[in-house]
Amino acid sequence: MRHTGFGLRAIAIGGFAAALMAAVPAAHADDKLIVFAAASLKDGLDAVNKACEADVGEAATVSYAASSALAKQIEGGAPADVFISADLDWMKYLSDKKLTKPDTEVKLLGNQIVLVAPKDSKVETKIEKGFDLAKLVGDGKFAMGDFKAVPAGKYGKAALESLGVWSSVEGKVAQAENVRAALKLVSTGEAALGIVYATDAHADKGVKVVGTFPENSHPPIIYPVAQTADSKDKDTPAFLKCLQSAKAAELFKEQGFTVLAPSN
Repeated sequence: MRHTGFGLRAIAIGGFAAALMAAVPAAHADDKLIVFAAASLKDGLDAVNKACEADVGEAATVSYAASSALAKQIEGGAPADVFISADLDWMKYLSDKKLTKPDTEVKLLGNQIVLVAPKDSKVETKIEKGFDLAKLVGDGKFAMGDFKAVPAGKYGKAALESLGVWSSVEGKVAQAENVRAALKLVSTGEAALGIVYATDAHADKGVKVVGTFPENSHPPIIYPVAQTADSKDKDTPAFLKCLQSAKAAELFKEQGFTVLAPSN
């Protein structure tokens, strides 16, 4: 297995500021629909955005990053019409500051977290109380999103604590600025194992799923969506409606998401 320390630091440690900068479009035209969405949504939302273009009247410009980074950017005045978070906490963070339109908030999707390894890894295990995760990681790194802020990292830490194995791997954790960065650490072999969403594993052929974490080991994984309070684009309501359409539901399901919102 490759262990390239420079790459690990660049992705997992040094990328937070870059993620914040990348999250914000250079300029905001009032006639352009801008969506801030959790990084794990990329494949599914890209497909939905394309499918919804005719109904909405335009294709949205979508910026992907950690929900935490995007919420902070919106708080700081970054232009966005729609926010899709990977957890309820960051949506509440904005709604408590009156930065969303509460009547537009919908619980859109659900997901699972899984343990992944590089595709050629020989690791096998059963995820259960007290399983020997530290032995599986060995001398390698364990990739996950920043467990203090990134939803996937928070879900992952909660699951490992619930299963009684967090303390055994805490010192091996390579924290990434979002779940897709954690996924890349595993798929490139810079980390021996990692925690990502099931949908992320589905999207990257460079990893294999070793096991799925029990749903009762962590809070429910819910992706809420809402229009921002400062939204200026006239097509925002149509975009939100299309996100909840039957065709969008099918595209999200193809990526492995659970659809929570009733289809229009």
